[in-house]
Amino acid sequence: MPKFVIERDIPGAGKLTPAELQGISQKSCGVLGKMGPQIQWVQSYVTDDRIQGRYSRRTRKWTCGGMRARGEQCARDEHFRSPGQPSARPQAANRAW
Repeated sequence: MPKFVIERDIPGAGKLTPAELQGISQKSCGVLGKMGPQIQWVQSYVTDDRIQGRYSRRTRKWTCGGMRARGEQCARDEHFRSPGQPSARPQAANRAW
């Protein structure tokens, strides 16, 4: 199933308490539940001012517009092509790091 990264701009996200992050997660799960089984939350990352979620879904039909219509903030929605793999770098590049 294709994977997508959905970014939400949340100023101060990195300073949120675990309880506040849990509340945001519960809201997202509620929104996803309304969208149906065709979208599944895989993992999220929290930075200073943003939460990036990785999702699996069958089509790009459920974009930021679909999330916004269901009460969820969404700044960007990108197709996740493939992860970077440090072990995939040529040996010479590994020494440069």
